Amino acid sequence: MRSTYRNARTARATLVGTVVVTAAAAVLTASPSASAQDFGPDTCLQGYVWREARPSDHVCVTGATRDRARYDNSQAVNRRDPGHGGYGPYACREGYVWREAFKGDMVCVEPPTRTQARQDNQLADSRKVSARLWKTTWTPGPRCNGDTCTTTNDHPRIKLNGDHYNFGQVKAFVRRSSDNRLLWSGSATARAQQGHAGGSFGIRTDVIDCSRPGQRPNGYAQAYDVVSGRWSARVPVTIGCYVL
Repeated sequence: MRSTYRNARTARATLVGTVVVTAAAAVLTASPSASAQDFGPDTCLQGYVWREARPSDHVCVTGATRDRARYDNSQAVNRRDPGHGGYGPYACREGYVWREAFKGDMVCVEPPTRTQARQDNQLADSRKVSARLWKTTWTPGPRCNGDTCTTTNDHPRIKLNGDHYNFGQVKAFVRRSSDNRLLWSGSATARAQQGHAGGSFGIRTDVIDCSRPGQRPNGYAQAYDVVSGRWSARVPVTIGCYVL
């Protein structure tokens, strides 16, 4: 069984459509190193940056929106009219409103800017490299040679699915928990899929799913976003029950 898992194979990956997966354990035996673009759980998808309306404001926005936030901050004092309309010392001059990008944000901006801030807040989670990963299963169909078809080795295999990745390459791994030994590896291209934020993918592995009620997982799967260097959380899997 061990030698079987070490052999690289080619499978197909689908979530909504089908993408090509290249399983190359010999090439991917070492885990990719972290990227300088990995800023933790607040890492933005490619094309977005932190808004920084205040230092801790990590809502992901376009570069133009961040530039606007910086400019509005620099103009904050000039746009105030203390006491105007009964709104206290941070009241805005006529034509301006509080930005409200975060609780207590009383920087005075033009009304469309406040609307933009609210929209960006609503979309914040969908613009982060959350690197979500979950497991499902797939079962091989019959193998046919001419008019003869067989259904051997039809045990369910592990399928790895993900979203909230950058568009581009994602690498996936299945390892044994006891010693982190690599049992399978492959890659897929994360693409836009309806109903999923960011880039999403599905990878069909050759690893048989051995999960049973009451049985503890003895391995884990993990995915790596190549563009940002972000890793997914480890997803427990149960492996090693059958010989392919």
